[in-house]
Amino acid sequence: MRKGLGRGREKQMIELGKIQKLVVQREKSFGVYLGEAGDDSCSVLLPKKQVPEGTGLGDELEVFIYKDSEDRLIATTGRPKLQVGEVAVLEVKDVAKVGVFLDMGLEKDLLLPFKEQNHQVKEGDSCLVALYVDRSQRLAATMNVYSYMNADSPYKKDDWIVGTIYEINEKLGAFVAVDNHYYGLIPRKEMYGEFHLGDSIEARVLKVREDGKLDLSPRRKAYEQMDTDAKLVMKAIEDFDGVLPFNDKAKPETILREMKMSKNAFKRAVGRLLKEGKIRITEKTIEQI
Repeated sequence: MRKGLGRGREKQMIELGKIQKLVVQREKSFGVYLGEAGDDSCSVLLPKKQVPEGTGLGDELEVFIYKDSEDRLIATTGRPKLQVGEVAVLEVKDVAKVGVFLDMGLEKDLLLPFKEQNHQVKEGDSCLVALYVDRSQRLAATMNVYSYMNADSPYKKDDWIVGTIYEINEKLGAFVAVDNHYYGLIPRKEMYGEFHLGDSIEARVLKVREDGKLDLSPRRKAYEQMDTDAKLVMKAIEDFDGVLPFNDKAKPETILREMKMSKNAFKRAVGRLLKEGKIRITEKTIEQI
């Protein structure tokens, strides 16, 4: 898995794609060279325009390491929106022949290769990606973020979360990056409505599994959701000129297709409207009163 690339090797003193603290070893007219204290064998340039005023030999600076246009390691005091192994939502700045370039908060944009995309994006779109080091030892982005999630979320049953849909499986449901960090899944049976890759959603925690992963639902508890569903059913009846061409005995597939809700939720909503005297149910229809 891409998440583990490089972790099996001996840790480098200067890590590509990471924020780290390094010491000023040498000063030049075009900037300063940074490295580990007491070790001149490995250093990286911090360009002059990035050097804080008053910086001198031996000073410690916190920098991010990436590669310049000539594929050389270079440091910056700028703060990226993510580091290697992290996930973030980034904006598409440009579309090129090899992929799209994302704004990662630095002067140099981040490449998201076409082969690392799970859906097409265009300039101005936002997309959820992870940062990794590719086989050419360059920073790159991927939309395949599952292996970058973890299961140590602070959430419990009935908490509400914010997340991004990063994968949809017809059998299992929609996978959600909760806070762009934790595993979440909207089970197939809870997928009422339209869901698309890249959607930002709010959802309720149905349960926390033994492995820490979260089962989610975009709907409230039944008694809380009923008012909203009743309004949706009433609007649908009005859209059909006062006569809905099916009733609460319709097939679940019909209700799901037309109302984007389960049959049980539909029956609860219809019951609420019936109790309020707003509708009547016939053999084949539901009519507005």
